[in-house]
Amino acid sequence: MPKLRPLFSFAAVLAAALMPFAAAQAQENDTLAKIKASGSITFGYRESSFGFSYLDGNLKPVGYSIEICNRIVEAVKSELKMPAVEIKYQAVTSANRIPLVQNGTVDIECGSTTNLVERQKLVAFSPDIFRYNVRMLVKADSGIRSIADLQGKTVATTSGTTSFRLLREADRGRSLEVTNLAGKDHSDSFLLVESGRAQAFVLDDILLAGQIANARSPRDFIITGESLRTENQSLMFRKDDPAFKALVDRVVSGMMKSGEMEKLYARWFMSPIPPKGININYPLNAETKDAFANPSSKGI
Repeated sequence: MPKLRPLFSFAAVLAAALMPFAAAQAQENDTLAKIKASGSITFGYRESSFGFSYLDGNLKPVGYSIEICNRIVEAVKSELKMPAVEIKYQAVTSANRIPLVQNGTVDIECGSTTNLVERQKLVAFSPDIFRYNVRMLVKADSGIRSIADLQGKTVATTSGTTSFRLLREADRGRSLEVTNLAGKDHSDSFLLVESGRAQAFVLDDILLAGQIANARSPRDFIITGESLRTENQSLMFRKDDPAFKALVDRVVSGMMKSGEMEKLYARWFMSPIPPKGININYPLNAETKDAFANPSSKGI
């Protein structure tokens, strides 16, 4: 009697064929596994978030957020028992930062991103590393000191930020007529005011302070007007990756509890920084002190 060949179901064959694809997909959602396999991690950085994440005189990404991410890499090396992890850099903007994290181009965004509950549907966040108020930058001699003074004016915002929406929400019932001009990044938005094409630039006050400190004539500009919202800034990475989030949370919270985060803050916001030795001179505010005392990635 001839031997019968084993029969393989179509489902079993299909499952076997899809195993490599499924494994690859799982790795894309497992940042630590991705780092282990590639030997590298990719930071998303901003080119003009002065103090947080920007290019120094040698076109190298530096700043407060970058340094926190460097501490995270040290923890990754220890966790994975790897003697070295190569750090790669990918420039991101307000408009493309979330897609680049989602599609795996960027492993962690070390920039200046607000942790919003609506964004948590797409990405995950570290505990807040900074809290600030959304206000406006104007020329000192403009006469603009409140939202009402923007009537008939042109307002600059950075593409991909929530600034103009917040301005509209604050204006409910006032029928404020303003024109919005969007810059591709914060430096571009600042130039719209500096050149006179816009009369105000609405953004996080700490980022506005960085733009003023880096301006050719800082005394020509002021930050003014009522706060549109207190916001919280965090590092951003892929969602549904509990192992990586746990590591990030452990590092960031540990830096806060040890006092290292406050020292890092003083280095980047209360001291001369590259490339021009400019001091942003933005003292630690009550909101950020609370973030350090009570680490949270809850979002707003």
